[in-house]
This record gives sequence, C-alpha cells and structure tokens, in this order.
Amino acid sequence: MFLEANVKLQPAGWIEIVCGSMFSGKTEELLRRLKRAYYARQHYVLFKPEKETRYSERAVVSHDENSMECIVLGSPDDILKYTDGIEVIGIDEAQFFDQGLVRVCSELANAGKRVIVAGLDMDYLGRPFGPIPELLAIAEFVTKVHAVCPHCGNLASHSYRFAKSEETILLGATDSYEPRCRKCFGLGEKLKPK
Repeated sequence: MFLEANVKLQPAGWIEIVCGSMFSGKTEELLRRLKRAYYARQHYVLFKPEKETRYSERAVVSHDENSMECIVLGSPDDILKYTDGIEVIGIDEAQFFDQGLVRVCSELANAGKRVIVAGLDMDYLGRPFGPIPELLAIAEFVTKVHAVCPHCGNLASHSYRFAKSEETILLGATDSYEPRCRKCFGLGEKLKPK
C-alpha cells in the first residue's frame, strides 16, 4: 500500500492504565513513568481531580511521600486545555473523574499522545469504580498492581474500608482502609484491621 506524498503521519498515541487496590503502588508507578518521560526530555503534564486532597492540594503524592506538581481539575474536559505541545499526559486518582474521562483519553491518544492513567479499579464494596473499567477496555497497556494482605500475606486486590461510612467516595489512608486478598475481603468485619 502506498501513501500519497502529501499525507502526513502523526505519532501513534496510546492509553496505559495502572490500577489495583489501595496501597498497591499505583501512584508510585505513575510517577516513575513520568520521571522517565522527563529524563527522555519529553514534554509531560500531570493531573488529579479536585476531590483528591489527602496529602497535598497542588501535587500528586504517593503513600511513600514521593511527589510531583500537578494541575488540579474539576472536570476531565479541562485536561484538553493544557495538552498543546505535550507528549505524555499523567492522570492520578482517575476513579474520581466522571465518565467523560474515557472520551478525553481517547481523544488525546488519537492525537498521538501517550496517556497514563492511575486509579482504583474497584470501590470499597468490590464493584467496578468510575471510568476505570471502560478505560481498561480501550487501553493498549494495562498494569494491575497488588498490595499485600496484612492478614494472610497473599496478594491483595481489594480495598477494605473499616471506617463507618456508606459514601462511595471517602478519602482516607491507613486510618480508613487496608488492602485485602479476595478471601480476607470476604470475611469483612470478622477480621480486625491490622
């Protein structure tokens, strides 16, 4: 197949997802990938939803206290305002954005950009969370990271909430959640938080 001389090919873009339970290293992996982009002299930008205020209002911070400045947004549509001339886009805590994030990520990837999205794939009840399931379906690369269950030592894929709240979104860390394997997650309150 021959291309006409006036056809300009754009760089291929794609979507990468880093998902898993709380305390599994999702944010740490996102920051690692963005640091590699920085070392490769690629232009990048990092975003997080305005709902995520646990460690910093203007930075993405991992549980290990690694951090990187970011742009805080209320809507995924606002991401498009900041991506001209950007090659790599990082999005942390993506489960807190609405379903519009799927369209925005697709649009960015179609424009030749590398889009790295990190977020919880399941809520505290073990149900698919926010736009992450749909993003998993359309992503070119998926990395599921795991924590360690403090009760049995197996790989943990669930975020067990021991704080008393039925709100889907409850910000917290070790004061409200712990990672659990499937079996220990199913045991619920029979197991005391570690």
